[in-house]
Amino acid sequence: MSKVISIKWISILLCISIFVYADVWNNPHDSQKVKTDTLFSSFSLPPKKLDPVISYSMNEWAIIGQIYEPPLQYNYLKRPYALEPLTLTTLPTIRYLDKDNNEVAEDSDNVVYSEYILEVRKDVKYQNHPSFVKNNTGELIYGALDKESLEEIETPYDFSQTATRHLHAEDYAYAIKRMAVRQNHSPVLDSMLDHIVGLEKFSHRITQIAKEKKQHHELLDLRPYTIEGVTVVGSHRLQIKIKGKYPQFLYWLSMNFFAPIPWEADLFYQQDALIAKNITLNWFPVGTGAYYLAENNPNKQMRLLRNPNYHTEYYPTLSKEEQVASHVPKDLLKDAGLTLPFIQEVIYSLEKESIPLWNKFLQGYYDASGISSEAFDQAVQISTSGNMGLSQEMEEKGIVLKGSVQPSIFYLAFNMVDPIVGGYSQAAKKLRQAISIAQNQEEYISIFMNERGIAAQGIIPPGIFGHEEGEEGTNKVIYDWVKGKRVRKPLNVAKRLLAEAGYPNGISEKTGKPLKLYYDTTATGPDDRALMDWQRKQFDKLGIQLVIRATDYNRFQDKVRKGKTQLFSWGWNADYPDPENFFFLLYGGNASVDTNGAGINSSNYKNTKFDALFTQMKTMKNTPKRMKLIKEMTEILREDAPWIWGIHPKSLTLSHQWYQNVLPNDMANNTLKYKRINASLRVKKQQEWNQPVIFPFVLLVLFSVCMGFLLLRAYHNRQKMVIYKEKQ
Repeated sequence: MSKVISIKWISILLCISIFVYADVWNNPHDSQKVKTDTLFSSFSLPPKKLDPVISYSMNEWAIIGQIYEPPLQYNYLKRPYALEPLTLTTLPTIRYLDKDNNEVAEDSDNVVYSEYILEVRKDVKYQNHPSFVKNNTGELIYGALDKESLEEIETPYDFSQTATRHLHAEDYAYAIKRMAVRQNHSPVLDSMLDHIVGLEKFSHRITQIAKEKKQHHELLDLRPYTIEGVTVVGSHRLQIKIKGKYPQFLYWLSMNFFAPIPWEADLFYQQDALIAKNITLNWFPVGTGAYYLAENNPNKQMRLLRNPNYHTEYYPTLSKEEQVASHVPKDLLKDAGLTLPFIQEVIYSLEKESIPLWNKFLQGYYDASGISSEAFDQAVQISTSGNMGLSQEMEEKGIVLKGSVQPSIFYLAFNMVDPIVGGYSQAAKKLRQAISIAQNQEEYISIFMNERGIAAQGIIPPGIFGHEEGEEGTNKVIYDWVKGKRVRKPLNVAKRLLAEAGYPNGISEKTGKPLKLYYDTTATGPDDRALMDWQRKQFDKLGIQLVIRATDYNRFQDKVRKGKTQLFSWGWNADYPDPENFFFLLYGGNASVDTNGAGINSSNYKNTKFDALFTQMKTMKNTPKRMKLIKEMTEILREDAPWIWGIHPKSLTLSHQWYQNVLPNDMANNTLKYKRINASLRVKKQQEWNQPVIFPFVLLVLFSVCMGFLLLRAYHNRQKMVIYKEKQ
């Protein structure tokens, strides 16, 4: 009987110990880190290029934006987007110079150069790193490594010594020099050659030098070489000379391409012994940002830790007027003036599949999530008026939905050099206008995008200077303004325009045959069939036959560049929040067929008046005068209709209530430092949502105890019977 009692007590103690000592049974993260200021996020595709002069993809910038610091950044809260100093004492001052380098007024006709003067802060330091360790004579301790010395080294943090130093103006100059080396394959070099004085000449020279250095297995130290238009004055002043006027250069100074590169890190990572172990700048960045990359394991996780050397920076403050203009909720201002960053560690875990990721988010194991198409109906409810809101399940969990219209446009383009859909006659315009009216973008957004987009009225997205809302911002060629709402013109208007273009009911008056148009696309997968069927139906409404020509992306690009298409779809995401970065997509000087395929104007649109206005507008500041020009340019484009304006996509993210200070900012990449985690609330909610279903286990234990008791009792009875028989 004592054995039965022992089994009972063991079972009871086991259950008690499970309740007492287990936090959350199935938590995939370290239970102790869950209780700290640690952000848990994920990645599906590991970033491959973390070198700021090379990297140009969103998943890479999401990492290096927290590590590197270009001279400028976007204010986290202000809208429209506003630049502010990051590692500079003030915004750059600009001097305008004539051909003899004499200073002239900004509005002078003699402006030949613009000189940007950058004053670098003196309190900015790099993260700790072995490349900065030097001996008494200033030589790099780890500057001549060989295979033997690296036997136990797998990351830069395995070295016994690390050090830091202050940021210098020379580090920004060094970054521009690295950009000029063709072997580094910087995606923005060709753009900068047109602007920075002397960069093209320097690029030719340094590229050849880099080739010779590599042939002789020598390190390329860029310090002795100079660019005519990039001048370092002392330790903390940098002067960059630009050809003519180019105010958008300030936006470039907020991009990672212009992040500082210390010469010590560049030489450190050029060593063959380190490259052989994949210890490179592409894998282990060196920056002055709020975080540094402490772990880079693409098969498991990446970890960012707070940079202990990070300079003083504060959460932004807004005046009442700025708060109203930017539509900033009060809860986003509660940390105004506090020291950044709030989050101490960021853990990105590899999640290849969207469903497991979504389920872990619902359990509270990830702090934020996007919304996949599979999870959309579970997460979001759409009202009859088209407004989005959270589902009841999400609301009950206290999940927050944040959305923003991205500074992007996806469009269907007409090739303006095509003899049928191109040209600038009234008939050609009416043909394109008719097709534009028939293309029901609202229906497309509803069917294929779960309402995650808005129909574009022109080329400029919301949030960019020049975009207008309401009736003022309505494309009157395609829409009517009815009772305070934008309504697409009825199909009979499109049919009338089509008849006036010479194609009544889709039949050519010249040939008597149905109008047949060709649409080039890369949509070749089985999931694209419904989209292509929908596209055909839009043209069929006008009696136009649409022929789909699907091909691979390389072939598609080649046809577009050579002007061998009629219609095709494409998109553009802003490099910087300026109307010039969109209007230049239709500037005649950028026509693809006139630039051997190098031009960004893939529809080959040319309008003399538009081009003249663009030339005048592109270098102006955001003033009422500039706005007037933008309106005039927009109306020209609406009338000519070189594009079916398509959509501006919306981004939607979900975040748990403990993930705070979350505000969509589609231009900034360094936003983690502003965000905050309420770890105690996270722990509480994880425990609430992940209570183990213990009842079946308890039943199993009780059943086992009972069975044990019965078996033991049967055994004892059997033994008694044996003993009784033996006595007989």
